[in-house]
Amino acid sequence: MTSDISPPHQGGPPNAARQPPGANSPPTSERGENAASTLGPPSAITPDAVTTSASQTVATRAAAAWFATAVALLLLVLLIILILQNQDVVAVHYLGFTGSLPLGTALLIAAVAGATVVAIVGTIRLTQLRLSARRARRADAKR
Repeated sequence: MTSDISPPHQGGPPNAARQPPGANSPPTSERGENAASTLGPPSAITPDAVTTSASQTVATRAAAAWFATAVALLLLVLLIILILQNQDVVAVHYLGFTGSLPLGTALLIAAVAGATVVAIVGTIRLTQLRLSARRARRADAKR
């Protein structure tokens, strides 16, 4: 629905006189909308804009690698800050062994151990999936 009263300073000069409703107005669609507003500005209507959209952006492997590198560097900085702020020496007891080391170092060792376990389990699972995919391809090829 269009309004007969337009607000002041809608893209025109500040001293422009108001025009009566319907005089020199842009064409409207069946729903009463301004046809120009449904299409957008003329600069936005290009063949590229029609065929692609922002949701169809393609991420390359190089872009993913750079993003992963940036995230890894950020995590490394945060980890270094954690280690530097936790220099208090603590007693650590593990499987009958007892020792003392800085808290930040103990946390780093725990994080590395956890990441190693996750990497080992992930590698085993990926290997299982690759073997089953290879078997399925071979079975399909024999048919």
